[in-house]
Amino acid sequence: MYTSHFGLRELPFGITPDTSFFFACTNYQEALNTLLVAVKNGEGFIKITGEVGVGKTLICRKFMTALDKGFVTAYIPNPYLEPRTLMLALADELEIPQEKDVDQHQLIKSLNHRLLVLARDGKRTVLCLDEAQAMPLETFEALRLLTNLETEKRKLLQIVMFGQPELDKKLDQDAIRQLNQRISFHYHLGPLSQEDMEFYVSHRLSVAGYSGSRLFDRGAIKGLFAASGGIPRLVNILAHKALMLAYGEGKQQVNARHVKAAASDTGAARKRASPWRWLGAAALVVAGTGMGWVYFQ
Repeated sequence: MYTSHFGLRELPFGITPDTSFFFACTNYQEALNTLLVAVKNGEGFIKITGEVGVGKTLICRKFMTALDKGFVTAYIPNPYLEPRTLMLALADELEIPQEKDVDQHQLIKSLNHRLLVLARDGKRTVLCLDEAQAMPLETFEALRLLTNLETEKRKLLQIVMFGQPELDKKLDQDAIRQLNQRISFHYHLGPLSQEDMEFYVSHRLSVAGYSGSRLFDRGAIKGLFAASGGIPRLVNILAHKALMLAYGEGKQQVNARHVKAAASDTGAARKRASPWRWLGAAALVVAGTGMGWVYFQ
């Protein structure tokens, strides 16, 4: 791979959420602060929304690692579950042993007992649901009922939902309007500005061990923003491909041509009609063939 060529310890633009690469730009920091303030205030429901690829899962993981020892967290990455299955998943996260054929009454009773024990030990329990827009309506209602579990002082369970904008549309339905009314904190995570994106690229390179001069020239940065719209996942994909192209040519710096070629090879990128469009797949194939290790579809 190109790491040694550019003096990197690791790949800087992976698409797997990695909190060591967390970039505290205004959007990310405001979202994180909203979550921390809300759970410390004991709010029942908190919601974070954003388009695909803006970094919701990364914010979720960073949030969970930022909580102190006074919190117990449960994380469910795929809540497309019926109510009973979701409760079983929560019980598993909270290390509550259950019989396979446990009925719903006993399940709720076990959850309530466990949450009470944690509360008596001075712990607050937070359930984080990623991709919450995928939840069935009846599961939303089950969540609302779970937040009814409380002491005289506070809720026993706080719930943070991370989802795409479709989550807002689902919550507007009359069938779950009671839950929507209970969401007291909400933040919409938008894309990076061009300035933030430039710092984002530099930050990830620095974390990955890069210590040289500017690796992406100004034309490359401008092209990255135009092709990605500031969506971090797209920035990562395009930057990774552009680095591979520069490496395949033996270059020490990424320029606008490399980024345009990477964008032409990336379906989700904003493609503009230009003579560079044909170059993407061809250039990547040339780079891969020359080095013998990279293939793109």
